[in-house]
Amino acid sequence: MERDTAALVDNTTYLHQNEVRSYESVEALPGNDSGPRKLPQYAAAISATLAALGAGIILGWTSPIKSEIENGEYNNITVNDNQMGWIGSLTNVGALLACIPTGFVCDIIGRKTTLLLLLLPFTLGWVLIIFAMNLAMLYSGRFIMGIAIGACCVAAPMYTSEVSHKDIRGSIGSYFQLMVTVGVLYAYFFGAFMTPLHYTIICASELFLFALTFAFQPESPLYYLKSSQYEKARMSLQKLRGSHYNVDEELNEMAQSLQEGEASVTLLHAFQRRACKKSVLISLSLMFFQQFSGINAIIFYTSDIFINAGVKLNPRYCSIIVGACQVVTTFASSLIVDKLGRRLLLITSALLMSISMILLATFFVIKDHKLVPDDTLKTFSFAPIIFLVLYIIAFSLGFGPIPWLLNGEIFAPEIKAVASSVAGSFNWFLAFIITKFYLQLDKSFGDDNMFYTFGFVLLFAASFVWLIVPETKGKTMAEIQDELQHY
Repeated sequence: MERDTAALVDNTTYLHQNEVRSYESVEALPGNDSGPRKLPQYAAAISATLAALGAGIILGWTSPIKSEIENGEYNNITVNDNQMGWIGSLTNVGALLACIPTGFVCDIIGRKTTLLLLLLPFTLGWVLIIFAMNLAMLYSGRFIMGIAIGACCVAAPMYTSEVSHKDIRGSIGSYFQLMVTVGVLYAYFFGAFMTPLHYTIICASELFLFALTFAFQPESPLYYLKSSQYEKARMSLQKLRGSHYNVDEELNEMAQSLQEGEASVTLLHAFQRRACKKSVLISLSLMFFQQFSGINAIIFYTSDIFINAGVKLNPRYCSIIVGACQVVTTFASSLIVDKLGRRLLLITSALLMSISMILLATFFVIKDHKLVPDDTLKTFSFAPIIFLVLYIIAFSLGFGPIPWLLNGEIFAPEIKAVASSVAGSFNWFLAFIITKFYLQLDKSFGDDNMFYTFGFVLLFAASFVWLIVPETKGKTMAEIQDELQHY
């Protein structure tokens, strides 16, 4: 209680000093009328989300070498379907357990330090996988890397949202999911042309790029403000916005937002506010819809889906096509999210994914029940590729990047660490359920019923966004909280 009161007094003092400094700086700084530089913000975000690229590589690792692992071609370790399911899903368990403590760690030691410390579990996990002599080492490596992924999913979006100016926050916030998709494509591509062991070594090597680039980036200015390091906050923001930009007004807004949050004193008190409760509802709902769109089942079992559909093209090449479409569309989404807004992209994404899933389900109904001659079915064997490409494009346009982007936008500063961690844990819990039990459910209910289920969930998702989710494009933290309070 005394600590909270002291922080509140410090923030109030800073607000007064910063207001005076703001007027002085406007006259003192040349070129102040120009906007903030974008390049330093993009550089910070890209280097931070190289950790997400590593996460995407881990998520995509199993897909191109699934058959080799099952046949004992990876370090002479043979696994069955159930064990393969655990290899695929143990990363989700690790991620689930890591999310909640990561939020507190980010507030204690900082966003940047937390991300850099993830090099330890990333490296240990890959070492266990590369030198695995038995199934237990494979399990342990996947679980430990899952811890790194879960922590990354909390820390990286938090960092990118806090270093970016409101005018480009949507674009920069999309980089987390973009890098995940690049990582998945990286895994699909090298897995198609290399031996399993050499492919795994190439996957692990990406860590060096993250370590070399992110070490030179500034810490989040909001973290410095929260820990009462005001001059460091100013220096950090100045580095991110450029030396000729007056950062005092923006710092003043950050401090004002923190002051309003700290006035709530306790988390329990904060969560009684309508804005906080609504932001948590929105975040958890979007995480649910993201996972029950079926995305992790599609990523992990892309090759199996193409084989079941009777596609003639090498399933590994089909996976590369799907992965490339995902990267291109996620990048396109990052370019337009600050122009078209979050709501429009989410609704469009859900509707297009729903259509593609229903069409894919219908294809399997026709195939499994032999409703058309085999020759006719072979003529349209390319259809599943088109439907999955449409699905991936739609997912990457909205429901891939935007739920993570909104996590960095809609939570009030006083609950952001806890709420982001809970949302991340919930997402990974659902991902575990989908990944672990998809093959069993698919065998029990059939491809058609699984895809129909995903399709109808997505129709409900579009309705939810239309009715509940507010637009956050181009708004400050204070404006977003005010809209959540009264929307």
